[in-house]
Amino acid sequence: TGKPARRETNTIPNWAGSCWYYLRFLDPRNARAAWDPSKEKYWMPVDLYVGGSEHAVLHLLYARFWHKVLFDLGFVSTKEPFKRLFHQGMILGENGEKMSKSRGNVISVDTVLSEHGADVLRLFEMFLGPVEVVKPWNTRGIEGVRRFVNKVWRLLVDTRTDETRTLATVPLPPDLDRLLHQTIRKVTEGIEGMRFNTGIAQMMTFVNRLGQEERPPRAAVETLALLLAPIAPHLGEEMWERLGHEGGVMCAPWPSFDPARAREEGVEVVVQVNGKVRDQMEVPLGTSREELEARSRGLPKVQAYLAAGRVAKVVVVPDRLVNFVVAGWGA
Repeated sequence: TGKPARRETNTIPNWAGSCWYYLRFLDPRNARAAWDPSKEKYWMPVDLYVGGSEHAVLHLLYARFWHKVLFDLGFVSTKEPFKRLFHQGMILGENGEKMSKSRGNVISVDTVLSEHGADVLRLFEMFLGPVEVVKPWNTRGIEGVRRFVNKVWRLLVDTRTDETRTLATVPLPPDLDRLLHQTIRKVTEGIEGMRFNTGIAQMMTFVNRLGQEERPPRAAVETLALLLAPIAPHLGEEMWERLGHEGGVMCAPWPSFDPARAREEGVEVVVQVNGKVRDQMEVPLGTSREELEARSRGLPKVQAYLAAGRVAKVVVVPDRLVNFVVAGWGA
């Protein structure tokens, strides 16, 4: 038109910033550049990205495009932005449908937090099942998790007086020591493999056993606080402080387990005749093949079947099963 005009430069979509935000997180207070190249080289690429399948299409696809352009321009040092993607499953409403206001099945996070607290909510969501599986919300189930948290608290605190209980400083009984190392192993493997529900279930078993002690051993309660901290951080921190530690629980080293001490002393072995289970027996872990066969032959329920024919073969799988192949009899 020949008239003076001002050029419009704001042409990038308003969600463009989400395509490179992970890079800004590396150096968020830098006023001179989007990020310091040395910090980008130190932190990138992202080790693990957790997001749903919809998120992967709506965000990660574009983030990857942007990152590759930035790499070609020399602004980043890695060709790919993320090492590993883990898809989380959706939590449905109690009716098994996707939560939405129109369906009337939305669970208010604020309501759950006010009634049960953040730790109970976190524990419950992780306990619902594998992270990657779609699963429905269960309001009744959250009460069970709250009872578990209360049970943990009572191990350390007298709820009538709010005083910290005096814990025992004696060595752990053999069965409790074994369960402690099994729990450390299970929780460690569960966190590393994103199987939080299995670790929580193991901690519930451990807490039930601790509750049988008149004075729970201090070493066991301290380890429990460390194991709980990543999933129930408020509870873990309160326990750690009550136990007399000055530094935060998140700064404490992760507990280690001894595989030998985590092994079960006994194991149940199935005894079969021609592939059908006829009895079972509990034996010490690592019992020899010869001993397993001899013990199996002495079981009254098995002897009747062995007498009905000729033992042509004996298959022994240590710590698992004994199978007698009896010729002339196959019922």
